[in-house]
Amino acid sequence: MSSPRLQVRRLVELVHDSPKMAVIATAGAGGQALAWLLGTPGASKTVLEAVVPYNESAMAEFLGRRPARYVSGATAKEMAQSAYKKALRLRNSHIPVVGLACTASIATVRPKRGAHCCYVAAWDQTGVTSYRLKLTKGARDRSGEEDVVSRLILRALADSCGVEQEIPLGLLDDERLEVNRVVHGGLIRRLIEAATVRGHGDGLQSVIVYPDGEMAENEPVGTAVLPGSFNPLHSGHEKLAQVASEMLGDRVVFEISVVNVDKPHLEEAEVWRRLRQFHGEWSVVLTRAPTFREKAVLFRGSTFVIGWDTLVRLLEASYYGRQEADVHAALEEIRRSGCRFLVAGRMNSGAFRTLADVAINEEFAELFEAIPESRFRADIASTELRSSGSAS
Repeated sequence: MSSPRLQVRRLVELVHDSPKMAVIATAGAGGQALAWLLGTPGASKTVLEAVVPYNESAMAEFLGRRPARYVSGATAKEMAQSAYKKALRLRNSHIPVVGLACTASIATVRPKRGAHCCYVAAWDQTGVTSYRLKLTKGARDRSGEEDVVSRLILRALADSCGVEQEIPLGLLDDERLEVNRVVHGGLIRRLIEAATVRGHGDGLQSVIVYPDGEMAENEPVGTAVLPGSFNPLHSGHEKLAQVASEMLGDRVVFEISVVNVDKPHLEEAEVWRRLRQFHGEWSVVLTRAPTFREKAVLFRGSTFVIGWDTLVRLLEASYYGRQEADVHAALEEIRRSGCRFLVAGRMNSGAFRTLADVAINEEFAELFEAIPESRFRADIASTELRSSGSAS
């Protein structure tokens, strides 16, 4: 049988060889786990960031608020979710990530009234796994309890990375590890419910779906957004996204609102059908923002990539309630949000129409920039493709 030290090293090596990366947050204990991970060659393949929000102010900054209890299962899960969101921001490309967190209360130089225990949570794309362990008080010194907690952190990370090999935790006869897995509620279903149920207080404004199918809620999406129904997505949309990406210096994210101004709301099955068109190639953000006034609030500082026909609609009073003043107010709000528009030409009534063919109030002319016909022209209409049954 290999020594405990070799068991730990072998497990860490297997974790480093897995494709998943992590942001790890520990409070109260778990420093040894970080030392094991960082001290084994290959750590850069696993660890995106390691943080130790040890005092109350650091924890409040990490979570964005002060938790009701610093050592609890709920706090561990909240820490893991924060770590997961940070991992999404730090990762390169769309590698799988996990947010791993531990909050613990173990032996110190002073006797403690409460129990010695630890809570570990691993938050990933599909759900959160929670680990709870109550340690027998007085059975170990701080170093001994730190070893157990750190081994549990490694086991949780290995589990989330799909590593089957385990290391013994060194539990006593009266100690039991409790493990619970909860699958995330359907983000798309929640978004639709938030959009259709009056007074729904979910707080979910957007869901970004990455090319690999991974999802995140209320995440920043970049500065180039191409809204549409994409029913179907066709080569013209993709060419437009490529040209806009080159002009704006940022990769375009497609946007679909599950709420429409003058059409029925999208149902979940229909949303999934449209999302499948983007899989493996493009990121899509789902929102409940049917108008550009609402999109501007959601995507501050962004450039919306639109076609000539969408621009005409944007400037029509009927789009806002048949009041000319409403058009002015909407454009003013869009400007205050730091947003603008990149406009592509479209065929209409036998002619290629561009930004130059639209009368725009001089006050707002700066919000609009044309894509030259020489850079983009695609005489493809989704309505024609739907009638022909082709999206190519």
